Amino acid sequence: MQAIESALSTLSSWVWGPPLLILLVGTGIYFTARLGFIQLLKLPLALRLMFRKEDSAGDVSRFAALCTALAATIGTGNIVGVATAVKLGGPGALFWMWMAGLFGMATKYAECMLAVKYRRTDARGEQVGGPMYYIAEGTGLRWLAKLFAVFTLLVAFFGIGTFPQVNAIVDGAQIAFAVPQWLTMTVLTLLVGAVVLGGVKRIAKVASALVPTMAIGYVLACLLLLGLNWQAVPAAFALVLESAFNPVAAGGGFAGATVMYAIQMGVARGVFSNEAGLGSAPMAAAAAKTRSPVEQGLVSMTGPLFDTLIICTLTGLALVMTGAWQGEAAGAAMTSSAFASGLSAFVGEKVVTVALLFFAFTTILGWCYYGERAVLFLAGERGRTPYRWVFVSLVAVGGLLHLELIWLLADVVNGLMAVPNLIALLLLRKEIISDTRDYLASLRAAPGRISPSQA
Repeated sequence: MQAIESALSTLSSWVWGPPLLILLVGTGIYFTARLGFIQLLKLPLALRLMFRKEDSAGDVSRFAALCTALAATIGTGNIVGVATAVKLGGPGALFWMWMAGLFGMATKYAECMLAVKYRRTDARGEQVGGPMYYIAEGTGLRWLAKLFAVFTLLVAFFGIGTFPQVNAIVDGAQIAFAVPQWLTMTVLTLLVGAVVLGGVKRIAKVASALVPTMAIGYVLACLLLLGLNWQAVPAAFALVLESAFNPVAAGGGFAGATVMYAIQMGVARGVFSNEAGLGSAPMAAAAAKTRSPVEQGLVSMTGPLFDTLIICTLTGLALVMTGAWQGEAAGAAMTSSAFASGLSAFVGEKVVTVALLFFAFTTILGWCYYGERAVLFLAGERGRTPYRWVFVSLVAVGGLLHLELIWLLADVVNGLMAVPNLIALLLLRKEIISDTRDYLASLRAAPGRISPSQA
């Protein structure tokens, strides 16, 4: 096991080295500049469009499509991922998570806009789309589209989709509620099977109910912690900013970190959390009921705002202001320690565990859908049912793997998935910019109107 972890650690360091970090953040910076800081200036419009119903082609509402994407992104990355980033990279890693989230909003806009533009109707009458389709049809590089689909399937099976989430649920239930591992895995497998075998509409329905509830509940708990310890908040922000540009010395259970490692951990965990640039969210966006690619892109770009700039920030501040990042605990236990210190031991443990249970469960559902989209692109309709059963089977055994091995494996396959998508976004950059400017020009010509025909 140690040899496997060592090999994966080396591979992860290579995959998430400077080239990929530059490509990820650089793509976000490029679209931010060329689209005129669209993630900031058009955020009010995006929030209005989120709840605007439209009678057009699509399988689910815009809000349901966003919730499906958020179901996949709001997961263990918001609790375990943030803790891992701060534990290894120091408080400064949180700053680089912010950068990944801010510029990731522009990337998310671009990829989700293309997903709606290039989507098609499958044999069941459902809308399918995502990087596989805009890579194949937009760039003509069908081999690259297939490569992306293969990496997506690997992420669904062995990365974000199953093992990290199942492991978090099993460990959390055992530690906080003394539930035996076998019982948690059995119940989880039955619940996942009941939902995913119902397809995208059932997944979207469950996500629309769970995602807002779980996110609001966790945010309120974090705000309570920050409110009760408000005197420590300014110092926590100052430490985050200082550590982002200066090495952090070892202290307590913290081994010390360079600035480069803080950047690497912050960006890697930020992308793991919000998935901007990975190409996952476009597959959910393609199912939205909309005639406007630009409008759905705007709605979808709010994902990193909710996921990284709000939820991850609250978790990170809790870790820094309570000093939990310098303790011996890691992962979910580290976040539990922060809540126990800021609130109480009982409340801290239960809040983190319950949040993890819901966050991880919905992430499993979202990534099952993404993996299914990849299978349909590669194998057609005949691959749908076998894929679902294999996915549910992996959920059944996902709690048996070692935590460190799980995160290393997830990092590797996540990074590989991002590369084909980012290449396609840059190749299609002129199309993205042109369509966006045409839509915004139509809005200026008819102030106050939001019409899908304007795209």
